[in-house]
Amino acid sequence: MRRLATVAATLALAASSMLLAIGTVTRASFGRLPDGRSVDVFTLANGRGVEVRAMTYGATIISVRTPDRGGRTDDIVLGFDRVDDYLTKARFFGTVAGRYANRIGKARFALDGREYPLAANNGVNHLHGGAVGFDKKIWNGEPFDRDGNSGVVFTYTSPDGEEGYPGTLKVTLTYTLTPRNELVLDYEAATDKATPINLTNHSYFNLAGRGHGTILQHQLTINADRYTPTDDTLIPTGELATVDGTPFDFRRATAIGARIDADNPQLKNGRGYDHNYVLNGGPGLRLAAKVVEPSTGRTLQVDTTEPGVQFYAGNGLDATRNGFGPRAGFCLETQHFPDSPNKPSFPSTILRPGETFRSKTVFTFGVQR
Repeated sequence: MRRLATVAATLALAASSMLLAIGTVTRASFGRLPDGRSVDVFTLANGRGVEVRAMTYGATIISVRTPDRGGRTDDIVLGFDRVDDYLTKARFFGTVAGRYANRIGKARFALDGREYPLAANNGVNHLHGGAVGFDKKIWNGEPFDRDGNSGVVFTYTSPDGEEGYPGTLKVTLTYTLTPRNELVLDYEAATDKATPINLTNHSYFNLAGRGHGTILQHQLTINADRYTPTDDTLIPTGELATVDGTPFDFRRATAIGARIDADNPQLKNGRGYDHNYVLNGGPGLRLAAKVVEPSTGRTLQVDTTEPGVQFYAGNGLDATRNGFGPRAGFCLETQHFPDSPNKPSFPSTILRPGETFRSKTVFTFGVQR
């Protein structure tokens, strides 16, 4: 019996070792910017049917290929095949958004007795870091392949005063594809002056596959009892409102399109869903959302250490501008709340010298049989 147990343990260890040895990462050119700077693309594969491509321009996720219930693989994020298209067609497609993701009201904030004006690039408000935010920067990328995990470490240093923000901010963003079909996003940053920071990934997902219709039939669950209502410029009012009895209640799986055009003032503000949800649970990694696409069986689970998630249903997508029509993809942007620098009651987004900003989000890809 002992010998059998030893053999079984050895076989299990061997199987585990095989599982951990299948990750690969490759690096290639993805073109050049008009000023001549080169852009590289990294392809991560886990040997289990999941492949992720990310480029140095904007630390952008270009594609995520996953199998459906029949084993057919397709790209489930909206993106483009040339870097030129990201310069002319894209609007935050797959990028990292920062230094402050989402909106800051009236394009200004006060910190330690000083007011900081920012670019008003979304009407009167500031959006996703400004006119030339992190999505338009060339990040340094270094690939790795260890213990069955393939990935890339992106780094960028934002100088003091860039887009109006104080402090030199050093950012590290690690994308890791695991044998468990997880794409793990680890954010880390440090500053030499107090500054707001709010980083997220802005991928548009369509689990039926890129270009395969709208996302209205996707079944969505969001782990939140409350959300942050907005004014007509999509700046939170400061209220943490209950989702109970409203079209914003996704505590049980519900088709995205079931109530998206309901007669509701908040839905009119966003032309559909474009709102921040207050996630249930305390500190640490916890469930944010889960999505199921009925026709393919593909699933997406989002876990995060962030206190909120912005659910955007792609209401503003425009086929004439970027090739994708309204609601061709959805975003689940894990984040701190919009306009937090101007809302003392919201969780703080201020990073100070000597502190380290850390955030983790995990996208898990699966199939429902």
